[in-house]
Amino acid sequence: MSDGRIFREAWIAGVNKHYPGEPKPGYVTPWDETPEWEREAAAVYGQVRDFVRISEGHATRPTREQKGRFVAICWTAQVFKHFEDPKPGYVADWAGLPAWQQETDADIFERIEQPV
Repeated sequence: MSDGRIFREAWIAGVNKHYPGEPKPGYVTPWDETPEWEREAAAVYGQVRDFVRISEGHATRPTREQKGRFVAICWTAQVFKHFEDPKPGYVADWAGLPAWQQETDADIFERIEQPV
């Protein structure tokens, strides 16, 4: 399975777990139907994986919130890479993200750190 697909599946699992109510269809679109820019932005997987490897096993020590913040900032960088003028919600700072998204981002980090 590709890194991007793992990232996307971790996102969908987090949305299904933490989103209050019925998530927007775009939040749970399967990998094969995900827009190309979003597939490319799933490079966040590699950014987290590299962080975990470079820390030589110490990436387990940051708090869950710090892990989620790392995923969020990597995602923000990817959005800026793909859009000149992105929607504010796509690049919101951590404090501006809804709780479900913060939890999902932390889940993503923890999913990626497992096999590394």
